[in-house]
Amino acid sequence: MSGNTADPGRSVLSRALAVLGCFSDEHPEQTLGAIVSSTGLASATAYRLVAELVEWGALERPARGRYRIGTRLWQLGSLAPVARDLRDTALPFLQDLAAVTGQVVHLVVLDGDRALFVERLAGHAEVRVRSRVGRSMPLHASGPGKVLLAHGPPELLAAVLSRGLERTAKGTITEPDRLVRALADVRATGFCLSRDEMTDGASSVAAPVHGPGGVVVAGLSVVVPSSTDNLQPLVPAVRLAAAAVSRALGAPIRSPLSGRKA
Repeated sequence: MSGNTADPGRSVLSRALAVLGCFSDEHPEQTLGAIVSSTGLASATAYRLVAELVEWGALERPARGRYRIGTRLWQLGSLAPVARDLRDTALPFLQDLAAVTGQVVHLVVLDGDRALFVERLAGHAEVRVRSRVGRSMPLHASGPGKVLLAHGPPELLAAVLSRGLERTAKGTITEPDRLVRALADVRATGFCLSRDEMTDGASSVAAPVHGPGGVVVAGLSVVVPSSTDNLQPLVPAVRLAAAAVSRALGAPIRSPLSGRKA
């Protein structure tokens, strides 16, 4: 399908994707005017596409004249192997970790050069976090994100550094040399301690989850209030949970406490 005379060479699919691409964490709801401005589509074209996307379920109307992503896209996204298989395998261990610690638990995977939250379990403690399932954050600005970055290929780090180290909270690492040193420490210790990096007032302990072949496929973390003086007591529980998920995924891992093959 080719574009119309107002937008030659652009397919109907590319225009529909452009409409969906208007929505983000910063802009979860959009007006038709905002969609037209963002996509450069003619008003009549945008109106027709939005109406069709609403009818199909990709968009929904929370209020008159406003649109947001619909549940049908969430249903499709949940079929992706990383969201389905990894989450289903990890969930019992995440639930155990949440029960033992009483804190927020995250499971995070790579999404290009960002960190994508595929699971979040609420804790009993009062701690404010910016995460939610389906949301992405800069890799350098969270514990599980840094775990993924530390075990990723050199070109991933290069892409993150070239984009610039955005500050999301008062403790976010924004100096490239300091980030490189922090990532080396994550690789050496097998875990990551993070204070006020993603959200002011929240700290975390994170560890890598390995898949078949030993490749790191996710980061697992517990989030606690930054008033927690000592994060070290949480390290064994987080590492054991990550190791348990790794074993369930078929990873040839070493014991996180003894260093011997598990």
